[in-house]
Amino acid sequence: MLQHAGTLRFEDLSAEAVAATRVFVMDSAAVGISGSGPQVPLTQLVRCSAASYGSGNAARAWVTGEALPAASAAMVNGYQIHSQEFDCVHMPAVVHPLAVIQSAVFAAAEQRANVDGLPVDGKALITALNVAVDVATLIGISGRAPMRFFRPSMCGALGAAAGIAHLYGADEELLRRVLGLTYSHLSGTMQAHVEGSPTLALQVALNARAAVSCWELARNGFPAPREMLEGPFGYLPLIEGEFDTGPSLQKLAAREAQILTVSHKVFPTGGAAHAAQDMLMELRQQHGLNLENVASIELQAPPLVRRLVGRSYQPAMETSYARLCLPFLLGTVLLDGRVGLSAYAPEKLADARLAAFAAQVSLVPNDCEDPNALVPQSMTVTLRDGRVLHKQRDAAIGSPQRPLSRAQQLEKFHHCLDHAARPFDGGHRDALISHFDHLQDIDDVRRLVDLLIVETP
Repeated sequence: MLQHAGTLRFEDLSAEAVAATRVFVMDSAAVGISGSGPQVPLTQLVRCSAASYGSGNAARAWVTGEALPAASAAMVNGYQIHSQEFDCVHMPAVVHPLAVIQSAVFAAAEQRANVDGLPVDGKALITALNVAVDVATLIGISGRAPMRFFRPSMCGALGAAAGIAHLYGADEELLRRVLGLTYSHLSGTMQAHVEGSPTLALQVALNARAAVSCWELARNGFPAPREMLEGPFGYLPLIEGEFDTGPSLQKLAAREAQILTVSHKVFPTGGAAHAAQDMLMELRQQHGLNLENVASIELQAPPLVRRLVGRSYQPAMETSYARLCLPFLLGTVLLDGRVGLSAYAPEKLADARLAAFAAQVSLVPNDCEDPNALVPQSMTVTLRDGRVLHKQRDAAIGSPQRPLSRAQQLEKFHHCLDHAARPFDGGHRDALISHFDHLQDIDDVRRLVDLLIVETP
């Protein structure tokens, strides 16, 4: 893995991998832009807290444009990306690969230009992001036990550290050092997920900050544990518990770019709930389903799905809990047609119709026992007139098996920008899309970050 992370070059990437990188960088930036909006009030708190850590002009917060130390900018932007459960996911690893990674690598790229005087171009950015995604996801797929620690934040930080090191041209010894230091700084447990706490997204933010901070320590020579991955108390035995590196090593040997197995989030909800929402949306359209004519919904799903989104409806629940509450999400599909960024307004969370319907949704086991699997899933909908409807999904919408079309990608992009803290006009949006479409041709990543910001008059 160290050799791969240190030696990958842009010319080694397939045209498909470069195209996928462009697509998911645009997606993650759009989601991060929307995370600045009023529907995520805690973003302002994170931004104010980051500002109190000290001043600097190495990098910038997206949308609002505050100049910050790179680690603080990574923290703010990482929170904005993950705060709505709308950022892309690598399903086999159960890792959100670009939340920590894109926020940290973009901040490091700005810092390299602003502090070291060495602008980062699009090809270098794309290569560093691929290194980071490969490291994060290949570590993630090695886990073989149910998650106890929050893999998206931890694997994301390790990937981000490798990506930053690549961006700076680090040798293998420096790469090993930054990974060892980042491992020593990892944080994030599944307790926040179980409780549906907004701390879950903060764990992503804190690990983005950690990756940038540890890079500074590493490049200044601070020593680190060497066997951070498979040592007696390394990541895999300590954090994952049960692991098998065989599949990851095979993918490395085959030079399989993991960006090609990343999935879009189509709805701002837990990814484990995507297949169920997709099935119910299709049934709703085909049969005119609504809250009144549906008697019950049963979802047959793997253990991870039941664990992540099989939680009961709670009065006065947090938005972050509602995003992971399948009864609320499926009720919203029946009521509104789909779950969008406006689905968690206070009046929606307090809707008595959704509260009453929640008890009609149940999750039961299917035959899949893989602790990391999110599919297959099947749904049985019983109507009040006695009819019984069925659907099944072997792949979630937005996955490589069922990818979004360009039109669907742009629909999500504009939906996200519609919910930003500041308005993005049509010309601004067109310029952003053009920059993402030609990401490999950009001579300075700061020009792209300029477009992620809306200046106040």
